[in-house]
Amino acid sequence: METLYSLRKRLLEKGAEDIVLTKSESDESMIKFVNNKIVKTGLETTHSIDIFVAKDKKLVATSLKEFDENSINKMVQKIIEFLKASQKNNSYVTIPENKFKYPKIENSYDSKIKDCDPVEIVNTSINEALKNAKRTAGTFQSSTGKVSILTSTGIEQEDKSSSLYLSLRAFATKEASGHKTATSSIFKKFNYEKAGEQAGEIAKQALNPEEGKSGEYDVVFSPLAFASILDNLGEASSIFSVESGMSFLQEKLNENLGNFNLIDDGTLNNGVGSSKFDAEGHPTQRTEVIKDGVLKTYLHNTSSASRYKTKSTGNAGIISPSPTNLILEGKEGNPFNIDKGIYVSNVWYTRFQNYTTGDFSTIPRDGMFMIKNGEIDKPIKNLRVSENVLNMLKNISLFGKDKEQITSWEASIPCNLAPLLIKKVRMTKPTA
Repeated sequence: METLYSLRKRLLEKGAEDIVLTKSESDESMIKFVNNKIVKTGLETTHSIDIFVAKDKKLVATSLKEFDENSINKMVQKIIEFLKASQKNNSYVTIPENKFKYPKIENSYDSKIKDCDPVEIVNTSINEALKNAKRTAGTFQSSTGKVSILTSTGIEQEDKSSSLYLSLRAFATKEASGHKTATSSIFKKFNYEKAGEQAGEIAKQALNPEEGKSGEYDVVFSPLAFASILDNLGEASSIFSVESGMSFLQEKLNENLGNFNLIDDGTLNNGVGSSKFDAEGHPTQRTEVIKDGVLKTYLHNTSSASRYKTKSTGNAGIISPSPTNLILEGKEGNPFNIDKGIYVSNVWYTRFQNYTTGDFSTIPRDGMFMIKNGEIDKPIKNLRVSENVLNMLKNISLFGKDKEQITSWEASIPCNLAPLLIKKVRMTKPTA
């Protein structure tokens, strides 16, 4: 913390009013594998200080990667120069005072991750997939780190975290594939073997797919498939997205959106997005964003909460509040208990035609199957989900019982959900 104390002192001496300094330190490992073989490994240690300074409603945000005296002095001088040249941001109010008790979060850090064998993890996952598939590809990542925060209002906290992530695609043939991910903060709950096994099973089931037919279907989405949509729902709940006109949830407060609950929980047990505090030093919390289908709140930081006469939800970003761990849940049952429908195991290229209205499309990837009389039937291919998020939310029917924690290249926000059934989903043929 000594570097943070020194930096805060110098900025205060130069006339800064609000200061938030966040030092991040991490040790990361990465493995990439292709055709069942490891092709790249890497280790990286990083450290940086994120700096936020406000004076007379003028704001500067930057980062510092070198901590010697000369680098600190140069950074302080640049910040003061930028403050003088900046325009006022009248939407900014303040940062929080030092008056909080911080949550204790279960299973957010595991020192054993430093000692785990990443090569063994990858090879075990590959071998599980190869019981039903011919080849695999993917990545494995692990990290341990610490975040320290110091503010001009006296907030001073530290928090350790760790994470594990596996993404594995298995191929039975070129067009018969399965994809699963595994995400955890602790090794004991890292289901990498199961991820490899399930990816291989999906690939085998996807052999010899038939052309899908466009139409309106009852669709069961796997957690991995729906995570990209949930990620966008979480972003849409940020007051920043609402104010910028980029949210399909704007002007929807207190409206009923369907039969489900959306929760953001920065204190979630084993949540890879969990932390004691947000980017302002405000404690994180469990926030019921949508309860029994009704939109109860947007996600706020201290300034936006002050403008809207409400309380911070502990989701700063200083400029843009953002989700931590998203949880989607509702009425439980067997989502596959339908006479006819489609099961989508994964998607990619989730793209919005209009963020304000919620019109989007996404392409099913890997195994996609017809459902007949409550059972997985024949594999199909070449369909696209062409829908509106608000329509889909209205048509959520059932959730399975077993939630998965999902992060992926299309869902950077950790998402926690079970397979879910959505009625009357529009499926179209993809365009060339």
